[in-house]
Amino acid sequence: MRPILMKGHERPLTFLKYNRDGDLLFSCAKDHNPTVWCCDVSRDSMRLITGSADQTAKLWNVQTGAQLFSFNFDSPARAVDFSVADKLAVITTDPFMELPSAIHVKRISGDPTEQTGESVLIIKGPQGRINRAVWGPLNKTIISGGEDAVVRIWDSETGKLLKESDKEIGHKKTITSLSKSADGSHFLAGSLDRSAKLWDTRSLTLIKTYVTERPVNAVAMSPLLDHVVLGGGQDASAVTTTDHRAGKFEAKFFDKILQEEIGGVKGHFGPINALAFNPDGRSFSSGGEDGYLRLHHFDSDYFNIKI
Repeated sequence: MRPILMKGHERPLTFLKYNRDGDLLFSCAKDHNPTVWCCDVSRDSMRLITGSADQTAKLWNVQTGAQLFSFNFDSPARAVDFSVADKLAVITTDPFMELPSAIHVKRISGDPTEQTGESVLIIKGPQGRINRAVWGPLNKTIISGGEDAVVRIWDSETGKLLKESDKEIGHKKTITSLSKSADGSHFLAGSLDRSAKLWDTRSLTLIKTYVTERPVNAVAMSPLLDHVVLGGGQDASAVTTTDHRAGKFEAKFFDKILQEEIGGVKGHFGPINALAFNPDGRSFSSGGEDGYLRLHHFDSDYFNIKI
């Protein structure tokens, strides 16, 4: 499985996203000044939304690259996610000066000329940064996770907190990433506590835990097989060696049901910050602190892995 190496960024990657058809891959990185933290693409691949450290979330025309609209905030925008049908977007903003973290719901207009910046809902967030927020089933809920290590489910109409993960069985350190299953029934959360946990989307019941030996920065779930992939490594500031083996910079694959590690894909010279599966499940991509994007097409052996 020889990867395709893509070097379009000068600095560390932060996020990867495929469109629904799997023929476009969007990458965010720290080389756009300021950093772009997250992105999402509409179901028809016509529009992109990005969240940036410049205190804005922007809508873009995918075909032309033209900016359609800018949502302005008083603190950096971190996570962005289009709702099913793309009529709404959820955007999280970081705590900044006296401001707490927040979750904003914006209405997305079919006609860009009619787009406005008003929020349909603003939820004042918990302590610390919210690193990820995604829509739950039928857009009725919003799922969030961040620095306080708690997964929360909010009512997307009222902003009411519906559920939060149990401190005993939940993560012990910052939640870095959230990835929903293709059918939306469960989701995977990755954490700096060196594990990823699989949760039921409606009940927030813990289903599985995957334990690794390094902080997890990124998680992804195969839409085809019962596989989850975790990526991470030490924080860049903690890396004192240039040996890429010593840093354990590989994407680790686990059996979703049995929770056992089934393999790894090495290659990055720095921590893995972003992972994404192609919607067809036949390839995946990883983005690293090293500024490289690696696109891996699976060999036929991969589809026959037996434990």
